[in-house]
Amino acid sequence: MAWLETLEQAIYAVINPVTEFVWGYILTYLLLGAGLIFTVATRFLQFRLFGHMARLVFAKVGETGRGVSSFQALATSLAARIGTGNLAGVALALFVGGPGAIFWMWMTALVGIATTFIECTLGQVYKVHHGDGIYRGGPAYYIERALGARWMSIIFAVFLIIAYGFAFCGAQANTIAQGLNGGFGIPNWVTAIGLVLLAGLVIYGGLKSIARTAELIVPVMAVGYFLVALWILLANATAVPAMLALIVKSAFGYGPVAGGAAGYAVAAALRNGVQRGLFSNEAGMGSTPNAAATAEVKHPATQGLVQAFGVVIDTLIICTCTAVVILLSGVYDQMLDAHAQGASLQGIKLTQDAMFDHLGLFGQYFIAVAILFFAYSSILANFAYTEINVEYLFQKSGRTAIAIIRPFILAMVAIGSVASLDFVWHFADLAMGLMATTNLIAILLLFPIAIRVLRDYERQRAGGTTRPVFNKRVLKRPEQVEAGIWD
Repeated sequence: MAWLETLEQAIYAVINPVTEFVWGYILTYLLLGAGLIFTVATRFLQFRLFGHMARLVFAKVGETGRGVSSFQALATSLAARIGTGNLAGVALALFVGGPGAIFWMWMTALVGIATTFIECTLGQVYKVHHGDGIYRGGPAYYIERALGARWMSIIFAVFLIIAYGFAFCGAQANTIAQGLNGGFGIPNWVTAIGLVLLAGLVIYGGLKSIARTAELIVPVMAVGYFLVALWILLANATAVPAMLALIVKSAFGYGPVAGGAAGYAVAAALRNGVQRGLFSNEAGMGSTPNAAATAEVKHPATQGLVQAFGVVIDTLIICTCTAVVILLSGVYDQMLDAHAQGASLQGIKLTQDAMFDHLGLFGQYFIAVAILFFAYSSILANFAYTEINVEYLFQKSGRTAIAIIRPFILAMVAIGSVASLDFVWHFADLAMGLMATTNLIAILLLFPIAIRVLRDYERQRAGGTTRPVFNKRVLKRPEQVEAGIWD
């Protein structure tokens, strides 16, 4: 496959400088800055309402039961979020940015809770009816309806289709193939065929089929992974304080680093922590609002809070589990040596090696199975986001467009299974950066709307209402909301 390698190198030479610019000079600071603004504007929502958010996750806040429930919408978004970023992505962050990257991943998650609330609440406010009984919404919809900038909505939708329909599906498939090859010796081409068949069975059933599948897979895989990591943590309890100290010190250039100078180490830790944190929890990227908008709830803030807690589940719990598994193993020191010698890394292999170090063959097989479920569910959710935005772009001919694009997405799953990790990840990074930049600009302009919605929600709760009902008159321009949804 020499021709494929040549093509990858040519594309990489073009996209790498753009990716470096977007992440190095724009997105890292825009993401953290926006998150801090939203944190202050919501009066530190992530701390004030933490317990309430957790309770809402399991509350029955849907209205009719005919559409997508609040929990199904969360499960769909978690299916997209809990995938390669939690296993291979954390390993890559450690490899390039050192343990300090985990600290900045945590910081990204903390401010990302507020960011996710803002964007998902906006997604709910400006959602629209659809003929299949399931709502549609997301950045493309709130950018057009609230900002009146359809040109910007089109740009966002195109970036999302490229990122989720193609780049991320390829990245997820790549990690599944590497995991199954490392765990069971299954050839990548066999994995490619199996993934195409399994994904096709669900995505041809539409958004409801994807939501139901996510509702079944996500809780099992998340709880199972957490329990295994917790066992490893308890078994190595005496080493935990030193590990935490290493993470914090390395974030500020005081720990062992593979890259050399402390200044470089801090920059590498910051960038990789933010980058992989965003890839994992997707706060501010504009993806999660697509899932949030499908939920049937009585108040937009309800789903905003539920989705915000998803950041806790994804990054503060699942990603931390992976970091714990790696840093408490003997594999991390070997990784430093490999980095110093200029070696490259297959991200999932580091996680597999670390789990093997703790649990032997069981650990190796467990990671292979975990990544299969994590990344497979992500592929399904990625398609759900793609479908919503393809329908937005083509509107009346949306179903035809979806029928045309499905085979191409499945083809990308097959290609991703056999392509190199570097190519797929760098392509995903570029698409994610452009998409997130567009959405962050939009929500920085629109966040006062979400703040008014939050105040309405909290005012009703303070008055004794346990299940607030939204009145669109709290908006400055309620006519921008589609008639019938909040009337």
